Amino acid sequence: MTTLDIRAILEHLPHRYPFLLVDRVLELEKGKRIVALKNVTINEPFFVGHFPHVPVMPGVLQIEALAQAAGILSFQTMGRVSDDRSVYYFVGIDRARFKRPVVPGDQLRLEVDIVRMARSIWKYAARATVDGKVAAEAELMCTLREIEPGATAAPDA
Repeated sequence: MTTLDIRAILEHLPHRYPFLLVDRVLELEKGKRIVALKNVTINEPFFVGHFPHVPVMPGVLQIEALAQAAGILSFQTMGRVSDDRSVYYFVGIDRARFKRPVVPGDQLRLEVDIVRMARSIWKYAARATVDGKVAAEAELMCTLREIEPGATAAPDA
């Protein structure tokens, strides 16, 4: 079982503040699953506007945090790190459900299992919990695309 601190996370994800949404990896089984944490603080830039009177972490950012955990799992499984020659894209989100609000002071536990990998598409079952209660869950699909030198990272249309 592998654990990763923030330095190792930064090697596996291209994201940086304010869009890095994984703080620590508690468990990682290559080819199987990951359990990671996102500490939710009032200092998050999105709380300024979502919502000032009742700060709530946007559901789309909860899904993004799960996708970032999935990216770490995939990079570890492939024995790779993030680089400027590739991009890890979302290609699908199915069955997304939001069960409870996530607020400042919460610790979001990100649990992602690989369901299958076919060709270059990875499918995951993902769940975010706070204090053992489900906050968000979804099926995610992602792919790793190589970028040609000098090309943009936009996927084929």
